[in-house]
Amino acid sequence: MMKHTKRKEKLANQDTAQREPNSCTNMADQKDNIDDFKVQTAKHPNMTSAPLRPHSEHSKDRASKRLSTESNGTSDGGVGSSTPVEITALEESFRRFAIHGDTRATGKEMHGKNWSKLCKDCGVIDGKNITLTDVDIVFSKVKKKSSRTIIFDEFKVALGELARKKYKDKTGEEAEAEVFQLIEGKSPVISGVTRAVASPTVSRLTDTTKFTGSHKERFDETGRGKGKAGRVDIVDTSGYVSGYKHQGSYEKKVTKPTAGRPV
Repeated sequence: MMKHTKRKEKLANQDTAQREPNSCTNMADQKDNIDDFKVQTAKHPNMTSAPLRPHSEHSKDRASKRLSTESNGTSDGGVGSSTPVEITALEESFRRFAIHGDTRATGKEMHGKNWSKLCKDCGVIDGKNITLTDVDIVFSKVKKKSSRTIIFDEFKVALGELARKKYKDKTGEEAEAEVFQLIEGKSPVISGVTRAVASPTVSRLTDTTKFTGSHKERFDETGRGKGKAGRVDIVDTSGYVSGYKHQGSYEKKVTKPTAGRPV
């Protein structure tokens, strides 16, 4: 018993000796960390004054920035606005004619060909005060020298030039309003499919009543084709002679009704 007791005391002393250096080391590390924190705080006094923002607030900020950017990008001149600017009827007509006939067009620029079509379809060209030549001259006047298209602002300037020439008895604003009303809500006029013109020669060649020979057998009295029966001689396997006219009448004569006969 004495030996066991001494052995336990010896092991306990060894554990205590091992724990003491570790505790001293931990205390020294904590002291160094506290000193480093004091130095960093002295260099940056405002580092701990601002509280950390949660992750949800950062997400809200990014979403609001994206929405404001999209709303500003959908309208011209809408910088700093939170809602998109509504498109006027005149601008909508401008975009419809700008993309006409061009699948790659964005609707922000208009070529000279579509400009001439717009003036023609909307009634700006009247053949008297405004002609096609006047429209081309105004287009070349308002567009940039190095460009082949006009934007919406240049489009309105061109309409103002034509309006003052078309309505000479009205003021500039009244003339522009009249021209704008001619264009607002309009779309390009799409021409229909060209119809074939019937000629006497074609009618005579397609008249089946005048066919002869084997071609005559291909159509019935109404001019409708018979199909295979008009092209191939089909063999009649019914057993009747080809000129016999009472085909199918024999069965009716043999089979007589039994109703009313005495038993």
